[in-house]
Amino acid sequence: MILMSPPCQPFTRIGLQGDVSDPRTKSFLYILDILPRLQKLPKYLLLENVKGFESSSARNELLRTLETCGFKYQEFLLSPTCLGIPNSRLRYFLIAKLHQEPFSFQTPGQILTRFPDQDPEDLFKDKVDDKLGEAISFSSSEEKNLDPNIGPDCSSKKSLPKGSFLFKLETVEEIERKHRQDNDSSIQMLKDFLEEENEEMSQYFLPPKSLLRYAFLLDIVKPTCRRSTCFTKGYGHYVEGTGSVLQTAVDVQLESVFKHIEELPEEEKLMKLSTLKLRYFTPREIANLHGFPLEFGFPDKVTIKQCYRLLGNSLNVHVVAKLISVLLG
Repeated sequence: MILMSPPCQPFTRIGLQGDVSDPRTKSFLYILDILPRLQKLPKYLLLENVKGFESSSARNELLRTLETCGFKYQEFLLSPTCLGIPNSRLRYFLIAKLHQEPFSFQTPGQILTRFPDQDPEDLFKDKVDDKLGEAISFSSSEEKNLDPNIGPDCSSKKSLPKGSFLFKLETVEEIERKHRQDNDSSIQMLKDFLEEENEEMSQYFLPPKSLLRYAFLLDIVKPTCRRSTCFTKGYGHYVEGTGSVLQTAVDVQLESVFKHIEELPEEEKLMKLSTLKLRYFTPREIANLHGFPLEFGFPDKVTIKQCYRLLGNSLNVHVVAKLISVLLG
């Protein structure tokens, strides 16, 4: 079996999208070049990359090579949310086998957005919530609202024009998306993945400078939420678009904190924001969301920043494990 996760920079939606002209794609193209010439082909292949790879020339070359070699394959766009995990991490996957018979669920030309054993009606349904969540995490995600017609549970009290901004970049559609996710009982709550609060947690609280500068760009979630945005390798170092932050003061309403906050002096603004007790998810908590076992840990010499970088480049263990099970089954 060959497992592949080629460099994603040539295909990511926020990069230059150099595709096959990007030097970082050379190693992948080299593998595709030698694969048909191997005396003994691998029986199985699994490839992962970012969303965006599915529309690349590199992907087209991959499919041509697999067909030349006689592989049967199936493509997917999957996020951990389809397994009930409250984290959006939409990724492209391809599984392939060297076999006469195609997969029983194989759908040529289609990219599946669910696992084969899940609701057939959802197999081709776009994962709109995940795609929106991913797109927002690349720019700026925010949950706060100042509009008197939007409740603290993100439910709309009156109809507003689609596309209108409630404040900053938070639209009606985004609030509705978050409301849907938090009411989806098929997804676990974040509290199931959190560590117990202790004195060591103080190092994860957002510093005053970050609170004041990025308050309106944060994606704020509570332990009872059933969602979080994609954690990137810049988490804990950069604030905007790198992942959700946790509101540990669960009884404080965002609505009351952010109401007229822009009109306040800096000192008062900071006091109000501090009442939310916002902190970063710990590396252990992100590892939990990624599906790493409890016995997994980092060496003592690895810094917190390095942990975040490694986890930000990681895959979700449960998603990959299920794909391998499907592939070998």
